[in-house]
Amino acid sequence: MSSIRKAYKTTVKESLPDDLTINLGGQKLHLKKRTWTIADSKGEFQTKGLRYGDNPGQPAALYRLDSGSFKYKDLEFKAGKPLVSGLTEDNFLQFGKHPGKTNLTDVNAGLDILINLHKKPAVTILKHNNPCGVATADNLATAYHRAYRADRIAAMGGVVVLNRAVDTDTATAISQSYSEVVAAPAYEEKSVEILKTRKNLRIIKLPQLGNLEEYLSCPQFNFTTLRDGGLILELSNPDSILNREKLVPASHKRKGREYKIKIKPNQKQYDDLLFAWNIVAKVTSNSVVFVSDGVSRAIGTGEQDRVGAVRLAIKKAYTKYADNLAYDKFKLSIFQLEEKVAKGEINREELDLIHQITQENQGGLKGSVLASDGFFPFRDGVDTAIEQGISAIIQPGGSMRDYQSIEACNEAGVAMVFSNKRVFKH
Repeated sequence: MSSIRKAYKTTVKESLPDDLTINLGGQKLHLKKRTWTIADSKGEFQTKGLRYGDNPGQPAALYRLDSGSFKYKDLEFKAGKPLVSGLTEDNFLQFGKHPGKTNLTDVNAGLDILINLHKKPAVTILKHNNPCGVATADNLATAYHRAYRADRIAAMGGVVVLNRAVDTDTATAISQSYSEVVAAPAYEEKSVEILKTRKNLRIIKLPQLGNLEEYLSCPQFNFTTLRDGGLILELSNPDSILNREKLVPASHKRKGREYKIKIKPNQKQYDDLLFAWNIVAKVTSNSVVFVSDGVSRAIGTGEQDRVGAVRLAIKKAYTKYADNLAYDKFKLSIFQLEEKVAKGEINREELDLIHQITQENQGGLKGSVLASDGFFPFRDGVDTAIEQGISAIIQPGGSMRDYQSIEACNEAGVAMVFSNKRVFKH
């Protein structure tokens, strides 16, 4: 392949089997490979599977669970209503660029986030299986606007997943920026016309996105393949923290003394804590998520240390806040504005003012809540978040130093609840 750019457009030939059978203790699950008949640029129809896997030149295939079942004690697993694996030609209102693995795994990650947010219009924008922004609102257009503004920079080239029918206002907003995929349960007729102005956009109609609550109790098998050909079989981590009754005020017994949190969350904080928990459970660990008013404000993903995840999220929050200010005034990203200032094309005072406003508003984090997918091994992560003016924390608890985190919150007048459940995602 002479050019990597050419490779991005090339469907990899793969010789993977047309069907798979998984034998689990004598009980079998049968899967069939998914392909689509698509017209190429010349109008000629060809049958193709995935364009490629994680990277150009990497063969991959999508399989749908077609038949069979597995039952063991209280666990029952069987073919049901498919989601991403069941996509047919009819689900693609526009194929755009032929879909690859990452496009569909991002859609899958998006519906996994929205599965607990079915009560209100909700939107998530994703890249690399992690959300750039997540938001709910009273209408879909506002939810999209909030999710997009949560991380306008990262949203470029992302996958947009929505849980309500796309109206013309939402379609117009989506079409104003570059996205790879949009997936929704339905579309108004004119909204499809608007979205199709983006010729390479993959437009997916997935009716089940409007009924995701049906899938809440469905178990999944997670397979991790090892370098030596072995594998690890794991059951999915169930979504069990669905309401405030599952949460308990933070407490810790140590050397005969009981440490208790003094401040309990109010209802608004509980709503944001549950919203944040739902997101952090679907983000690559170690992770933390800041949330306020049903919008993700900053997401720290994939860090090896807890305080590092907090610091990363804070840095991102300040950058995104400054970026929104720069875009609102100059229609430039914060990085483009910095370039023009360096070249003398815009006065440095304009950039300094944006950074001043960002600092004064603490990157929009003041009053937000923080969710952590694992416990805080030291109070440094909690202290770092408290410095940004957060109002409440949700975390699993279970650290031998939980009492330090409780003391930190009590000193600052911050609420903290334990979920008593870890939600790592590797």
